Amino acid sequence: STRNCPCKMSQLPPKSPLASSVSEGVNSRVESLDNMSMDSFWLEVENIKQSTEAEQEECSLADVKTQEEGEAEAEWLQDAGLSDLLGDHGSEKDNMVLLSTLTKTQAAAVQRRLDTYSRSRRRRNKHPVRDVRDIFGVVSSEETAAEKEASSPDQLWHNLRTSSVQRKSQDYSCTVRNPGKEEVFNMDVAYSEQAAVLLKGSFLSEPRRLKDGNALTKFKIPKGRLGVTRIGDLSAQDMKKIPTLALIELTALCDILGFELKRNKAAKLKTTEKRLFGVPLNTLLENDQKLLPNTKVPLLLQALLSCLEKRGLETEGILRVSGSQTRIKSLEQKLERDFYSGLFCWDEVHQNDVSGLLKRFIRELPAPLLTAEYLPAFAAVQNIPDLKQRLQALNLLILILPEPNRNTLKALLEFLSKVVARENNNKMNLWNVSTVMAPNLFMHKGLPNKIPEGKEKQLAEGAADVVRMMIHYQDLLWTVSSFLVAQVRKLNESNSKRYQFCDRRIKNLLRKIHADKDKGEKNQAEPSKVVKVHASLLLKDTLEVHLNNATRVADVLRQFQKNLGQNGWNIVNTVSFLKCNNSMECTNLLLYEVGGNIGEHCLDPDTYLLDLYHVNPHAEWIIKQNPSYPRVF
Repeated sequence: STRNCPCKMSQLPPKSPLASSVSEGVNSRVESLDNMSMDSFWLEVENIKQSTEAEQEECSLADVKTQEEGEAEAEWLQDAGLSDLLGDHGSEKDNMVLLSTLTKTQAAAVQRRLDTYSRSRRRRNKHPVRDVRDIFGVVSSEETAAEKEASSPDQLWHNLRTSSVQRKSQDYSCTVRNPGKEEVFNMDVAYSEQAAVLLKGSFLSEPRRLKDGNALTKFKIPKGRLGVTRIGDLSAQDMKKIPTLALIELTALCDILGFELKRNKAAKLKTTEKRLFGVPLNTLLENDQKLLPNTKVPLLLQALLSCLEKRGLETEGILRVSGSQTRIKSLEQKLERDFYSGLFCWDEVHQNDVSGLLKRFIRELPAPLLTAEYLPAFAAVQNIPDLKQRLQALNLLILILPEPNRNTLKALLEFLSKVVARENNNKMNLWNVSTVMAPNLFMHKGLPNKIPEGKEKQLAEGAADVVRMMIHYQDLLWTVSSFLVAQVRKLNESNSKRYQFCDRRIKNLLRKIHADKDKGEKNQAEPSKVVKVHASLLLKDTLEVHLNNATRVADVLRQFQKNLGQNGWNIVNTVSFLKCNNSMECTNLLLYEVGGNIGEHCLDPDTYLLDLYHVNPHAEWIIKQNPSYPRVF
C-alpha cells in the first residue's frame, strides 16, 4: 500500500534513449528493496505529521511562482558564475577566464543553456541578447555549409559525445562490478568525461539487495602524485570557486546521462522570533560565533549530538523510537530560554526525547538542510542506474552546498555512522537509520507537496537509499576531486595574468585547452630540486629539503621532526616544544602549499613534492601545527 507523504522528492525526467533504461534499473532496485522494512519510514512520517498539525498556521509561505521559459537557464548561468553572458555588453574577461578552465562536456553544457536562454528571449521579443556564437566564436564568411552544420550547437554536442566515446585509451572505464572487491573511484578525470566514454557501453543498474553496509561496494580513491584533497584542505578563498565548477560539472554529467537537472526556486518563510529552532543556519552561526569564534556547526546541534553520543548510542531503537511530543515541545521552550545562559541541564533528559529534538531541529530549519534549490536533485540521484555515477552526482551536490549546510550535514552523518557502529546494542543498522532520517531530510514544510500518484513507495525508498549512501560513503563524498582542484589552479593562474583568448571558435578553444593540458602532462621537468620549507610558528630558521621523484610530504615532516631541537635551530614556540617532551609527533604537523596558483592547500602526506613543485613552482611551503590536534598549552 502507498501513503500520502507531505514532502517533495522530485524525479529527474528522462530525456534520451539512455534514460529509458534507467527506469528498468530503478525498478529492479526497488524490487530488491521490497524485503527491506519501510515501516520505520512511514512511522516517522506519521510522527512528523502529528508534531506539526497544530503548527500549520505558523508555516505560511510565499507563493512559489512557475518559472517562465528561459528563467531557469538564466538562474543557472548566474549560479555558474556566468551572469555577464546574459547582458548585451557585459565584461567578458571574468567569463572567459572561467570558460578557459572547462572540459569539452562542461563547455557544451554551458553552451546549451546559453543557447536555450537566447532563443527564449528572442521569442519573447525582449531586448536583443548576445548570440551564443559571440561567446564561443564567430563563423567566418568563408566557412562552407558543411562546416556551419558541424558547428551548430546540436551537432557540436553530438560530436562531443561521439568523440569522447572513441577515446578508449583512458583507464577509468569500469563497467564490470566485482561483488566484494574494492573498485577504483577515479577523481583525476571529470565525471562527465568519464560518462561520455561509457556512453555507448552498458550502464549497470546494481541491485540494492543488501540490508546493511557490510557488503556494499567498496571504492578506493587512487592517490595520484599530487595526493588527495579533502573538503577543508583548501582555503576559504579557493573553496568559494568550487561550487560554481561543481554545478557546471554536475549539469554536464546530467546532460551526458540524459537527465534534466531540476532545481527549486527558494521560498521565503516568515521570520521567527525564536533563537534556536526555526532559525536560519547562517543566523545561528553568527550568534554562536559571538560566543565561540570559528564555530562551524551550530552549538545547539553540537550539544544534541554530544548528549546522544554520551548516553544514547547504546539505547535500543534510538532515533526510531519516538519520545513524548509534549516533553519535546517543553524541552524546546526551555532550550530557547536557557541554552545560551548555560542553565539547561541535559542529564535528566530522556534520550529518545533528545533524538526527537535533533530531528525537530533539522525539520524546523527555515530552508531544508540539503537546500530548497537542490533537494530535488538529491532525491533524484536514485534514478541514476550506476552506483559509481550516483556517488559522483552526490559528491558534486555536496560540494555545491553552502558551507554552513555542508558542515552541519557532515556533523550529522558522522553521528549517524556512530549509531550504525553500535548496531549490536541499539538494533539500528544502516538501513534502519536511513529510513528514519530520510523523512527528516527530504520532507519540508517550505516546499510544495506534490508527488505523482503511485510513486510514493519508490520515492520513499529512493530517499532512504540516498541517505544510506551519504552515511556509508561520506569519506568519499567529502573529497574534492583532483580535476576540480586543477581547475581552481587554472582559474587562479588566469586571473593573475588575464588569460587572453586567441581562438574564435569553441572547437579551436577546446583543442588549445586540451593541447596545453597534454603538454603539461608530458613535461618531464628536472629530476631533483632543493627547496626551502618554512615553519615560522615553530622556528626562525628554514629547512632545506632536497627533492627527488620519491620525496613525499610525510618524508619532509619526518625529517623536520628528527631535526627539531638539533643543529642549533632557534625555536619560537618554546612552551609547546618543551611540553611535548622535546619532540613533535608527525600527526601534530601539517605541510601547507601557500601562494602561486593556490590560496592555501593542506597537503596529503602522500603528495610527491617534486611533482607539486612542477605544478606550482611559485608557492611557499610552510609547516604548521594541526588545528584539530589536541593542544598541550
